[in-house]
Amino acid sequence: MNKRTLLPPLNPRFIFLLSLTVVSSSFGFYLPGLAPVSFCEEKSKGDAEECQLFVNRLDSVESVLPYEYDAFDFCKDTNERRPSENLGQVLFGERIETSPYKFSFKADKACVKVCTKSYDIGSSEDKLKLDFLKKGMELNYQHHWIVDNMPVTWCYIVEDGQKVCNPGFPIGCLVNQEGKPKDACVINADFNKKNTYYVFNHVDITIFYHSGDETNGMHARLVAATLEPQSIKHSNDENPTCEGAPMDIPADFKSNLKVTYTYSVTFKQNDDIRWASRWDYILVSMPHTNIQWFSIMNSLVIVLFLTGMVAMIMLRTLHKDIARYNQMDQEEAQEESGWKQVHGDVFRPPRMGMLLSVFLGQGTQVFIMTFITLFLACMGFLSPANRGALMTCAVVLWVLLGTPAGYVSARLYKTFGGENWKTNVLLTAFLCPGIVFVDFFMMNLILWVEGSSAAVPFGTLVAILALWFGISVPLTFVGAYFGFKKPGIEPPVRTNQIPRQIPQQSFFTKAMPGIIMGGILPFGCIFIQLFFILNSIWSHQMYYMFGFLFLVFIILVITCSEATVLLCYFHLCAEDYHWWWRSFLTSGFTAVYLFVYAVHYFFSKLQIIGAASTILYFGYTLIMVLIFFIFTGTIGFFSCFWFVNKIYSVLKVD
Repeated sequence: MNKRTLLPPLNPRFIFLLSLTVVSSSFGFYLPGLAPVSFCEEKSKGDAEECQLFVNRLDSVESVLPYEYDAFDFCKDTNERRPSENLGQVLFGERIETSPYKFSFKADKACVKVCTKSYDIGSSEDKLKLDFLKKGMELNYQHHWIVDNMPVTWCYIVEDGQKVCNPGFPIGCLVNQEGKPKDACVINADFNKKNTYYVFNHVDITIFYHSGDETNGMHARLVAATLEPQSIKHSNDENPTCEGAPMDIPADFKSNLKVTYTYSVTFKQNDDIRWASRWDYILVSMPHTNIQWFSIMNSLVIVLFLTGMVAMIMLRTLHKDIARYNQMDQEEAQEESGWKQVHGDVFRPPRMGMLLSVFLGQGTQVFIMTFITLFLACMGFLSPANRGALMTCAVVLWVLLGTPAGYVSARLYKTFGGENWKTNVLLTAFLCPGIVFVDFFMMNLILWVEGSSAAVPFGTLVAILALWFGISVPLTFVGAYFGFKKPGIEPPVRTNQIPRQIPQQSFFTKAMPGIIMGGILPFGCIFIQLFFILNSIWSHQMYYMFGFLFLVFIILVITCSEATVLLCYFHLCAEDYHWWWRSFLTSGFTAVYLFVYAVHYFFSKLQIIGAASTILYFGYTLIMVLIFFIFTGTIGFFSCFWFVNKIYSVLKVD
């Protein structure tokens, strides 16, 4: 029977609060909050508990378009059920359903027939189904199977002798017209026919379990699941023996074809693997793991060194200026040039203050959302085992953080002397989210046309709009109400009525060179992590190092702040007091480097082909770049805002 020995699975939005209340009473609470499932034999009936195998969407590194399991005409479960999916799973295109592969705990089976698919040469429908299957093998589409919320992995040995466990396995492979095997066809020398497809129609499944401790009432738990895909042409479709030549499918559909799908399953006891660490063998064996650890540590050392150097230069230079100005009398100070001479213009309201305040409000919302999401992920609550939890948490937090966005935007707009408060709050609520939603909707239209499983259903789009208009927008109005109710931020010095003329600037103190240089250092501290994040999104690798990601996030914030403050100080020393937009764009320009890197990654690392996949890649990349631009720009602006207020208030310049 199936026993829940601990707490039932908790919703990721409530797990943190609930865990605090139950941790004292639940002796075995496991992060990320997923309770283990125990299996035991039904001795009275003589059989064992059923192990349910689920199938997920199929994806490929050569195409951005994932497809449901049923799209490739595989064997279907007669009693198909779909478990409930959270918002994050739907947005990521996960489509989990029950499979026809049925087996019971500790009941080994050999060469069990699942079904036989027949393709008639005279049927145009069968031709379309077979062509789609061939296209999937040509693009190396991968199965993703799940047992007990754990991926069924395909483990193999690479060239250097390292064992790699991939959480997916191919549906088949192709030997091209030149006789060169592609992708998985290299694993078998029998795959040697030119211009031929080989479908993996048989799998040998091995499930490892921890026997548990019957004296304490703890039954067996599954700790690993692996499989070995094979291609077998069964001589007898009714009573297969799982022996014979590979199941080859000619490129030209000239005769009737039958494909029989079979499987074998074996259970093995392994008490060395604990249930809480059952994902370790997948994560440790993933490609580039060792390189990732070394690269991240190397990047952190370099970034910390550069950050310390920037801070040292800034503090020493500024301290020298303040000491020199404090030793001067008023007449000498009037003859002095530099940042003190622009005290009457430094707080002059910027041009397009409305747009700047809107960006800053949205940036505050994104910053708080990112910080909380990464913190929870770092604590383990949003691990890969908790499917879709990361995206669900981010979306829910963004919706609930409309109040600080409206408050910051309204308060700064009032500080800039703005009076059109209705326009301000409407733009804060709709401008940036509207741009993201329009882009997302256009990408979703392409997915709908292509029939991809990643296409968000119409009902989910309505739910997202309901969250936006029903919760986020009203909260933005509430925040704007309190922001406009309070007076604007009072500057420490008075602003002159007549603007001061800005002297001729050198090349390095002009706006564009400073902005371009300002984004280099922040980008330098994230590009290594960015590589692995892009791999997890587009190459379907599992990302789990949230601790390092949170540390890089903190370093990014510090680097953006110090680099922007340093350049702002240099511009003020050159008597250029237009620092409002420049401070935002200096750190925000990191997003431009992010886009350039994404373009480089597309052409150098990915194998994506097809116009639809290319448009989807750059469409989703633009969403990421826009959010990152607002996020980093907000960090730079508030750092400079604090810095400028601090130095002019300390000097008490009248």
